[in-house]
Amino acid sequence: MEMIKKITVATLFSLLLIFLLFAVPASAAVGGANLKVTIVETNPYPAKIGEYLTLTVQVENIGGDKADNVDIEVVPQYPFSLDSETNALQNVGALNPGRTATKEFYLFVDKNAQKGIRSIDIRTKTGKNSPWSEKSFDIRIGTETFKSKGTVELKEVASEPEVFMPGDRGTVTVTLINTASNPTVTIDGSDFDTNARIQAAVLKPLSDGIIVLDAPYEDMGILGPGDSIKLTFNVKVAEDAPEGTHNFELAIEGNSFDYNSRKNIPLKVDSSNIRVIPSKELQLTNGESTIEFDVANTHPNEFSSVSIKPEAEGVTFYPAEYFIGPMNQDELFTIEFNAVADNSWGTSKEGEINMSLTANYNNGINRHANTVGDLKFINISESPESNSTAVLAGGLIIISVPAALLFYRRRKQ
Repeated sequence: MEMIKKITVATLFSLLLIFLLFAVPASAAVGGANLKVTIVETNPYPAKIGEYLTLTVQVENIGGDKADNVDIEVVPQYPFSLDSETNALQNVGALNPGRTATKEFYLFVDKNAQKGIRSIDIRTKTGKNSPWSEKSFDIRIGTETFKSKGTVELKEVASEPEVFMPGDRGTVTVTLINTASNPTVTIDGSDFDTNARIQAAVLKPLSDGIIVLDAPYEDMGILGPGDSIKLTFNVKVAEDAPEGTHNFELAIEGNSFDYNSRKNIPLKVDSSNIRVIPSKELQLTNGESTIEFDVANTHPNEFSSVSIKPEAEGVTFYPAEYFIGPMNQDELFTIEFNAVADNSWGTSKEGEINMSLTANYNNGINRHANTVGDLKFINISESPESNSTAVLAGGLIIISVPAALLFYRRRKQ
């Protein structure tokens, strides 16, 4: 009986070991490199019959691991063709998680092609020995001409967040309106309706460091006189994007070529953030004190979920983290913490204590953190008899508070 138990235990252990060996690769695959491919620009748009077409293809690593050697391949179908098969494949190289890369491909549209929408396949793979992943995209050829005389114009632009920080993702929403006021118009004795059509709308970045994550809108339908529609594009600002105003171009294809338009869309980038400044001397007396800080939002728009967390070796703070909530531009809060030294300091030990404060906050959907470091405050010891003397001599105590090193770090979402 004892022998049977030993055999059973050994068998179960072996089966468990085999399961773990096979389970590890499957688990790793879930968090591995994963590519998202998008056509971010078609030039000209729509493609012209009998002419060359430039496709700007963007690939983004949305997985958890680095892609070692990314390849992008265009698989053209009639009426598209490549001038050389060697131009079908382009290598991106290594691509870290969250990073993007773009490549341009040049195709020819057959002179006998018909107007309309045709498809093209784009393949990607994460490494030399990885399998290909394929996705089909629609490409518009030519443009249809409608006799309607309504005109599509840009009414409003809004971004969320209002001002981006480097590395942020967000949205740009444009409102388009048919500016016609009457249902019909008479031109040279002929009556025309004033409906407007949006055959296509594409947002193209004009500055380095900003990326459009969505394909163009197509066939948005008819807008009657005075009607409007909102189009939202997901965008991303690179980590190394310079501060200032960046620009997109909104290209709108209307009733015909005569009604096409191009509009400039600005996007602001600013790295200013939450500042935390001591508002009175940083000092512990007999291991206890109340410390005070001013918290200011120096960014051009509102932050949400703002909180301040202090840290110092051997000191406990109450509250452990101060939650402020939303903060408007240039808004200032004064906050307090009760600081209590633990047994490693005690009430009688004197000297400097290193301290830092971290400001956490959201800009739109993006979580950020700033840390103020190299703050120092001292622990002094006072006997009950010397309290009055210490108060008089307090002005002679020089508290060393070096200039705080304010640095910015972006926390991974």
